[in-house]
Amino acid sequence: MKTMKYLNTVILLFTLSVYAQQTLPQIEFESTTVDYGIIENGSDGERVFTFKNVGTADLIITNVKSTCGCTIPKKPNNPISPGESSEIIVRYDTKRVGPFRKTITVSTNQKESPYIALKLKGTVLPIQ
Repeated sequence: MKTMKYLNTVILLFTLSVYAQQTLPQIEFESTTVDYGIIENGSDGERVFTFKNVGTADLIITNVKSTCGCTIPKKPNNPISPGESSEIIVRYDTKRVGPFRKTITVSTNQKESPYIALKLKGTVLPIQ
């Protein structure tokens, strides 16, 4: 009788584990780096990181943070359903002259790798 209870518990835990693995969100970016290249001072600094939820549960972007005040990210407010795409919009202050490398940290509800690093790089020319 104890063996049967033990076996039932193991089967139940295995089933729950398999079910939990099958219903997870998973974010997939088209690219995790945006290269502005060489841009004019004061030019449009807005760029977009496009991503898709390739998982089987709603993906929630819980936070998007930049390494400095010169880079302002904007995250989607609503959950992203499985199979759907969305964007993280980033605006870099293009009045800051010279080369730059910035990181945006995206926090999600993914179980594995809940933090994703997005990179921005480029060079802003001086005013002519």
